[in-house]
Amino acid sequence: MIRSTPTSTRRQLLAAGGGSALVALLAACSDSDDGRTAGTAAAGSGGTGTSPTDGGGFVPIQRYPSGRSLVPGEVRLAISLADANGSLLAEGPAVLNGVMRNDQGMRVETIAAERRGTGLDVPYWSITSTIAKSGLYDMVLEGASGDPVPFFVYEPADVVIPVPGRALPAFDTPTTADPRGVDPVCTRLDGPCPFHEVTLSDALASGKQVVYLIGTPAHCTTATCGPGLDFLIAAADTYRDRAVFVHAEVYADPEATTVAPAVLEYGLDYEPVMWITDTEGVVVRRIDIVWDAAELDQMLAESLGVA
Repeated sequence: MIRSTPTSTRRQLLAAGGGSALVALLAACSDSDDGRTAGTAAAGSGGTGTSPTDGGGFVPIQRYPSGRSLVPGEVRLAISLADANGSLLAEGPAVLNGVMRNDQGMRVETIAAERRGTGLDVPYWSITSTIAKSGLYDMVLEGASGDPVPFFVYEPADVVIPVPGRALPAFDTPTTADPRGVDPVCTRLDGPCPFHEVTLSDALASGKQVVYLIGTPAHCTTATCGPGLDFLIAAADTYRDRAVFVHAEVYADPEATTVAPAVLEYGLDYEPVMWITDTEGVVVRRIDIVWDAAELDQMLAESLGVA
């Protein structure tokens, strides 16, 4: 496990990502003063979403991790779209078509991803594929300008962040009764968060499945972290008999200057991220960066079983 010192700051967390677009996204979430859509950092624009412009095609905006995070198996790649000026599109095609290729230029998957965005200001397209081997891949998307969209699949041994098939490491996350130096325990803006009653360690020892979310609602209020937590709260009651839900903050202080221990424990350089385990504590699914209410409901039903 890669660890930083307890005094690690936001600047050190961002530096760990090597300048990736998702690190810029995390910076935007943390520094935003007006609650605008987080994904604009990757697009290089301050807009929160526009209608498609005439001519030139759209620019794909990566909303999946750039660092060592993807491994062979089911791979989920979220994409948003921007216009030529870098403003995120509030609309876009109902289905995003294209092909996924390996480093030899051979097709490995046909892409037909439906537009998603239930409860979000800006839509995204969730592209999934089962990839058997590590290596460099890319996506060629119909209507896109510029180069293909690359991604790298790593060997599991080279990835620190917990991945499917690996036991989720136990950790004593802050609770309402024992914040463990994190203030506030939760930055949710629209009422209390019910996911701070037990630690992750206790949840993993419960014999139930576990849903563990790391994200900071107050410092990423619109497109990702805030709604992502709210969607999970809305869905959780359906699964209370079979799963324990735990949330941990990204920062240890109200000013968002010191990275919280939960982030350091897993070596994260992006957020939000959610893990779902089986009853033995083994990760069955990890969900990165962005999800809407409908996709979350679908993934919970697949992973936890339909009530």
